Amino acid sequence: MAHLRGDDKRRYVAEMFARISPRYDLMNSLMTGGLHHRWKRETARFTSHGLQGAALDVATGTGDLAFALARCPGIDRVVGVDLLPEMLAIARGKPAAGDERNAPAGFTIGDALSLPFANDTFVCATAGFSLRNMADVPAAIAEMARVVSPGGRVTTLELTPMPPGVRAVLGRVYFHKVVPLLGQLVAGDRTAYTYLPSSVDYFLTAEGLAEVYRQAGLVNVGYRRLGLGGVALHYGEKPAIR
Repeated sequence: MAHLRGDDKRRYVAEMFARISPRYDLMNSLMTGGLHHRWKRETARFTSHGLQGAALDVATGTGDLAFALARCPGIDRVVGVDLLPEMLAIARGKPAAGDERNAPAGFTIGDALSLPFANDTFVCATAGFSLRNMADVPAAIAEMARVVSPGGRVTTLELTPMPPGVRAVLGRVYFHKVVPLLGQLVAGDRTAYTYLPSSVDYFLTAEGLAEVYRQAGLVNVGYRRLGLGGVALHYGEKPAIR
């Protein structure tokens, strides 16, 4: 099902994530050995560095990246947007949602391909491990760029195909053999956790995603590899008004 496109992909992904939402956080921790928390903290710090104002987390899921943004200096408000009420219900129920030491984090239903915000609303926007599941990646990046103010930053944290080599071979074995078994044992859903690793095979390379950023009009585009090369933190800036 990883080859699906357009509305078919949108419907399939929405139903799948609603189904696995109760075990979503647990599975993320098991699949990454807990490293996804560190990657999200790193992404939040990088995304917000040197900026002051409101931040947006697109396809926020259960809100971990939004809460990481809320802990960053300079961020005074965070909005997490997602299509699925099942995911947002979990985000709103997390203790971090009421932590007064952090910037307030609010969550709303919305489509990454048509964000319900005006132009130039946020100083930064990010999305974590969600681009692969979107029906139109260029449209999603363009929407993030639209709602970020000039001089602001757009980032994404995503699994991308690994460079050829031993790590890539071992990574494929892990994601295509071990992860579906974990999904069956822990989440009771082998199908979903067969789709998720397979979606990497159909996704853009790290350089290909960087080109999507450039085509959206972002500048100073680049990326950093994390997680032995299988995870990429992409970034770009919206040109400042002169």
